[in-house]
Amino acid sequence: MQEPVAAMGNAPFDLAVIGSGPGGYEAALHAARHGMKVCLVEKGPLGGVCVNWGCIPTKALLRSAEVYELVKDPSSFGVAATGVSFDIAQAVKRSRNVALKSSKAVGYMLRKAGVEVLNGDAVLCGGTAIRVTAADGSASTVEARNLILATGAHPRALPGLEPDGNRVITSREALIMKEVPSSMIVVGGGAIGVEMAWFYAKAGAKVTIVEMMPRLLPPEDAEVSGILRRSFEKAGITVLCGARVAEVRRGESGVTADIAIEGSEAKHAEADYLLVAIGVTGSIEGIGLEAAGVATDRGFITTDASCRTSVPGIYAIGDVRGGMLLAHKASAEASIAVEAIVGGSPEPLDEAFIPRCVYAQPSVASIGLSEEAAVKSGREVRIGRSLFAASGKANAFGQLEGMVKLVFDAATGRMLGGHLIGHDAVELIGELGLACRFGMSAADIVRTVHAHPTLSETVREAAFNAMQSAG
Repeated sequence: MQEPVAAMGNAPFDLAVIGSGPGGYEAALHAARHGMKVCLVEKGPLGGVCVNWGCIPTKALLRSAEVYELVKDPSSFGVAATGVSFDIAQAVKRSRNVALKSSKAVGYMLRKAGVEVLNGDAVLCGGTAIRVTAADGSASTVEARNLILATGAHPRALPGLEPDGNRVITSREALIMKEVPSSMIVVGGGAIGVEMAWFYAKAGAKVTIVEMMPRLLPPEDAEVSGILRRSFEKAGITVLCGARVAEVRRGESGVTADIAIEGSEAKHAEADYLLVAIGVTGSIEGIGLEAAGVATDRGFITTDASCRTSVPGIYAIGDVRGGMLLAHKASAEASIAVEAIVGGSPEPLDEAFIPRCVYAQPSVASIGLSEEAAVKSGREVRIGRSLFAASGKANAFGQLEGMVKLVFDAATGRMLGGHLIGHDAVELIGELGLACRFGMSAADIVRTVHAHPTLSETVREAAFNAMQSAG
């Protein structure tokens, strides 16, 4: 372990971290393991948006919908159930309890590591000093040699679609509804929109997704996106791609929307709620970046490969830094920033090796290049596919949707990307991440013994399919 950086002058902390999301608390814990004296400033519950209003409570709600979907018709499994209904109030209560437990776990880890937690709003006030204002209005100045900004992001708004917390809402309001609405329009077919649309459709709402791009989950492989769309439409979700909300009118009991669709007639839709899920932008306002001289670009803080900002001693990680806006990316950047602070030479983060996951059912997970992106880069590719319908484990579980798709470089044999769609397919992404990172070939995967019966065998079968296609 390297020696901690000595505190500058009489600064009581080697490092101050602003924000306690996955990036912030991981940075604080990593620095503490290096023997550094660390403080963390958070204005809300520990764990940030991910733990309290994003990743964790969302997955808890999705699990409730999945259980409900299973018990509605369990007869084929030899189970008789009558009078099954969905209690969204109880589902929300459970999700809030899951979030609370996770937040408390973050607090426990920070206390155990000796990290001092300060509650309040932090503003840069010159160099690496910050001004912390507590909820009661009291303020204090905290000095540290280094500063990590992990302030996260917040939802973007479009003109005319500004959330009002009443009928036009964000995912935060959607996470705590007391009743299942009869209908909902979801604007945005990215991860948040897809997950919320699936949850409310399974809970009993009539859901319409409006996505401006030609397909759901635009960054993902087109073949996977097509499978997801067909699954959603089979579940009764209306999917409008190449579409935008031209006008929305808000009333006491709901909203009406005029939807323009490329190459088709406009549609008129009415719903109880309109959920805006069009992405997020960095939380850079009100923290003193401009006065401190920290450069920003298009809503995010500008950094180098080691997360250094334009001001010596100040680093930025996670959503506020831009790039892929994912919790696990923030955690990886936390390690990079701390290693840079202690004088190491951390390996830069390669976004090609960051997994992307969407937790509806079927779930979607991917890493590396899609087939389209690989071909566009000038490579000749070899594709391997295998359907979960051929898996004994998938058949035993009654979950046959989806596939594994692997992309290999035909010239070198190295794996370029992996794409999954199926029930809990997200749990298989780790193997594909290793295969991409270490440039494994299809033969390497095939020669790796996979336990039977498991869904992971489908990965092996996809690799074998790629070998067969090579002739």
